[in-house]
Order: sequence, then structure tokens, then C-alpha cells
Amino acid sequence: MRLSAPSVAAFFVLVACSPQDSNAPPQDPPVRGLITQTIEETSESTERKYPGVLEPSEITSLSFEVGGKLDVVSLAVGQRVVKGEQLAVLDDTQFIVSIENARASVDEAAALLKQAEDDLGRQETLFERGVVSKVTVDNARTDVQTRQAQLVQAQKSLTSAEENLADTKIFAPFDGIINSVDADSFATVASGTVITSLYDASSYEVSFSVNFDTVSQLVVGTPATVRLADDPSIALAAVVNELGERADTVSSFPVIVELRDSHPLIRAGMAVEVSFEFALPADQGYLIPMTAAINEGQIPEDAGPGSVVPVPVFVFDADTGTVRKREVVMAGIRENKLLIIDGLQPGERVAIAGVSFLRDGMKVNLIEAEE
Repeated sequence: MRLSAPSVAAFFVLVACSPQDSNAPPQDPPVRGLITQTIEETSESTERKYPGVLEPSEITSLSFEVGGKLDVVSLAVGQRVVKGEQLAVLDDTQFIVSIENARASVDEAAALLKQAEDDLGRQETLFERGVVSKVTVDNARTDVQTRQAQLVQAQKSLTSAEENLADTKIFAPFDGIINSVDADSFATVASGTVITSLYDASSYEVSFSVNFDTVSQLVVGTPATVRLADDPSIALAAVVNELGERADTVSSFPVIVELRDSHPLIRAGMAVEVSFEFALPADQGYLIPMTAAINEGQIPEDAGPGSVVPVPVFVFDADTGTVRKREVVMAGIRENKLLIIDGLQPGERVAIAGVSFLRDGMKVNLIEAEE
């Protein structure tokens, strides 16, 4: 069968418009942009941080040495007081009566003593004249001694009554802040009942627990830094004051640091963060963002100084324009960054963003250099 000229032309048009051969090579995938950090900075120490609560170093409880009925109690928790300021007082009516009675007893004892001494003088005169016997004189002398003892006892009772009256008032032993108010106005309280407690506003401490790796590097006097959680710019010097020899729980040892600095804003009960600087277990280390870790969520939260933790990262290969997966060694976290002590060299570039989308040997385009 012959094809007409228009049919031949239509045939060639159809051939020219047909799809490409299925065996043609596929196009290359787009090259992913890569953000890196150049390994440059070194550090000779690592920092460990622990949360805690600011507490007074010592709380002093105050009570009356005598019992009685309280007057108005106008104290409030958090109130600042000065040394010598009156904090609480008892109704002193019964104590004043006791003093008056004791004074009357002293006057009576003194009068009886004077009478006994006069009688002794008369008996001694009569004895010299031979009117009375020696026994009578001895009895008069014994009476004087008895009256003297009674006077001494009455004077002691008066002193005790006066001291009891003085004990009806509680004064602040130092400048401080009221920590608690434990009694109500007009309540009847016994001797020794805690009325209020206060603490020195210039003396604070923080208690927390650390693992064995950390406690083994601490001694009493080790310096620390305490920062307020609400305002980290406020950094206060502190030292380790106490170290627990026995763990509270498994591998958790109690530590107490005492502040050596003060600040007008600090208050008991504030959330703080305590940090320690430790020497690295190697000569040098490199800080890289936590986002550089391929498995960031698997980084141990308590990788203490002295421990070594393997961490996989991607390193840029400038010769091939690709990234290569590499396992490096971390020795802790400093300022929310990984401290790498092995596996990286100065000048190398580590991927720090989008690492979950990277694959070993993937072609990349370096789009941002590290500051």
C-alpha cells in the first residue's frame, strides 16, 4: 500500500512528538545546601550545671524562756528586721506581781535578820555579865545565820522574777528576714514554744545531688558559680561547703555550696543553677552545637567530666563536595554545646543544621560559613 504525501508528513510528525526513550539516564537530584561550623576554638575545661533552690544557710528559731499569754503578734513572713528589734512580747502582769512579791519577801527577810542580829548582840552582852548561858548565845547566833540564808534566798527569788520579766520579750539577735511566724496573737504559749524563725539575709546555700564522676572531683572549698534562673546575668561566687559521703539514691551524692557573694535581688526559695569548671580529660576540646549530633535525642543528660561518649556527626569533605559520617568522642556539655575531645581536627567543617536529612557520601553545597 502506498502512502500519500500528506500521510507521510503526518507519520514523521507523530514520530517527532513521541515520548523520549525510557532508557534515557535520570536527572541528578538537587544538591542540598549545608551549614557548617569550622573547628577552631579550643577549651581546657568543661562546665557542669545543676539546678537547685536558694535556701538560708541557717534558720534560727526564737522562743520565750517562760510561758504566758502573747500580746499582739505583728510579724510577717519575709519581713526584714534589725538586730535588737522587739519581735514578740508576753503579757507581763503576772511577772510584775511576782517581782513585787519577791521584793516584799526580801524586805521581810532583811527585817528578820536585823532583829536576829540585835537579839544576838543583847545575848552576848548578857552572857558577859553572867546572866545567860552560852547555849542561849549559840541559839541566837544560829538564828542570825538562818535569817541570813533566808535573805539570800529571797534576793535570788527577786533576781529570778526580774529575769523572767525580761524574758517576756523576744528581740532579733541579728539583722535578718522572718522565715516563719508560728504563733497567733493572744495565744497562751509554754516555755520553749517556737514563736518565729529568721535567717541572715547575707548567708545562703544550695543543695543538690551529683553523680560519682562529679563528686570524685569535688572537695570542700571547690569554687562554684550560682546563677539565678530568672536572671542568669546575676552570677554569684560560691564554694562547696559540704559533701555527702553516702549516696542519697543510687549513684546520687548530696552536695551543698555556700554563697560568698550577695545581691539585693536574691531571696530564699529562688530557683538557681550551680555550675562547676572541671579540667578536661584530654589536652584540648572543641565546642560544637548539640544540633550537630545525628542522634541528638540520644545524648546522655549526665555525661559527666571524665566520661567519654561516642557521638556520630557529619564532616564536610571539600575535595569531593560531600559529607562523611564520623564518630567523635564527647566529654560533657558546656554552655549547651557538645565538648568534643577526639575525632575532629582544626580546620574541619562539621554540619550543624539539617543533619537528619543528610546521608553518608551525599553531595552538598556549602552555603554558609561559620562566624
